[in-house]
Amino acid sequence: MNYLLERPIMDEREMRAVYCDALIDAAKENPRIFAVDADVQYSMGTKRFFDAFPERGINCGIMEAHAVGMCAGMSATGLIPFFHAFGTFATRRVFDQIFLSCAYQKLNVKIIGGDAGISATANGGTHMPFEDMALMRAVPGATVIEPADAALLKTAVKHMADTYGVFYMRSSRRKVTRIYNDSAEFVIGRANVLEEGSDVAIVACGIMVLEALRARDMLLKKGIRATVIDMHTVKPLDEEALIKAAKNCGAVVTAENHNAIGGLGSACAELLSEKCPVPLERVAVFESFGEVGTLDYLQERFHLTARDIAEKAEKCIGRKGKKA
Repeated sequence: MNYLLERPIMDEREMRAVYCDALIDAAKENPRIFAVDADVQYSMGTKRFFDAFPERGINCGIMEAHAVGMCAGMSATGLIPFFHAFGTFATRRVFDQIFLSCAYQKLNVKIIGGDAGISATANGGTHMPFEDMALMRAVPGATVIEPADAALLKTAVKHMADTYGVFYMRSSRRKVTRIYNDSAEFVIGRANVLEEGSDVAIVACGIMVLEALRARDMLLKKGIRATVIDMHTVKPLDEEALIKAAKNCGAVVTAENHNAIGGLGSACAELLSEKCPVPLERVAVFESFGEVGTLDYLQERFHLTARDIAEKAEKCIGRKGKKA
């Protein structure tokens, strides 16, 4: 089924607003759902949840580690806490609490990291998580997801609410270009194949899915047909979809708004090196801290554009049949 809009459009609503709506809907269905944050109700867009369910919204102040520890305790009593913070503080700052208090105890805690990667823009390097997926992929049993747009985010929240375990979802807080229609489906661990090609497979997540689709159009003008996969679940990876694409195309390019180490590119490389070795190129952030800038500037600065994907695709195709 084709879930794509005929033409991508800038969404009228911010991702944080759509997220809050989805969380409110989930809370109406399940009285065990709580929102927990570290004084970011306005920044993360959860104020309306606190207004709708004042008895189920908990502001811990700027004490993220304590908040996650409290979420673990809440889960142990049967509640379902959704913890919100900027991605850097939702993962790196509280990693020990996530690892030991939540995952080690096999509890049911949902972690939402805002301002994924370069979407932090003006907040700069201190608030720009390039390592969050790498950290969370290393947590046994944790699920790591990054929806491409608001349509997918909405369905992802429902799946998180209905599925037991430690989840980490990263996304932009602000408006993003919408690529999916309202019938879009999100299934944990099952990638969305958006285009079928035979020359190269482009595997992307988050805001890089739009860039992958743009790269597809650039490549098509040169007679290169690309498969495009939205790997919204980075862990567990859709191994079947990735291996099938690698076999059909013989070349894979990954694209992520994240460090080249430990994220989507690493996950794909780990799988393909064992089960289907093919040339692979990565579009990601290499050995850099974040910095202040507009989204357009940062995409150019860190080489996260459709042009970068297309160039890596041509390079990858050129490696087919060559020995390393």
